Amino acid sequence: MPVKCCFHRSPTTETMAWSENMDTLLTNQAGLDAFRTFLKSEFSEENVEFWLACEDFKKTESAEKIASKARMIYSEFIEADAPKEINIDFSTRDLISKNIAEPTLKCFDEAQKLIYSLMAKDSFPRFLKSEIYKKLVNSKEIGNHKKWLPFL
Repeated sequence: MPVKCCFHRSPTTETMAWSENMDTLLTNQAGLDAFRTFLKSEFSEENVEFWLACEDFKKTESAEKIASKARMIYSEFIEADAPKEINIDFSTRDLISKNIAEPTLKCFDEAQKLIYSLMAKDSFPRFLKSEIYKKLVNSKEIGNHKKWLPFL
């Protein structure tokens, strides 16, 4: 496991670090919030919401909570006409539908990989080119200059 540097990243460096990879973005609360805002503007926030629900689901320990959380994720994101239905292929959706009767912590793994890949290849590059991201980087840079150069 890599050791993190003891120096605190400046807000600009941190914001720019989100562009390194999607994991950096998703593990930073401010980055996640910005990405969510962007996805909402594109009407695809269900993708990151599903991914987050799966991350939370994988930490579930009690068998009865696994079953209830799996049903909630299934009804919210997977089943036909779900309120936040994600775009996955028929075979993945069918497999989950069959496994939901006796769910395991891995029952959404394939769908989560597909959604992560979709976000990484499609949404994430567009986010980095978006006005939302550009404004964040620019506002952090201006904020830093003001902090260090009070005459600006």
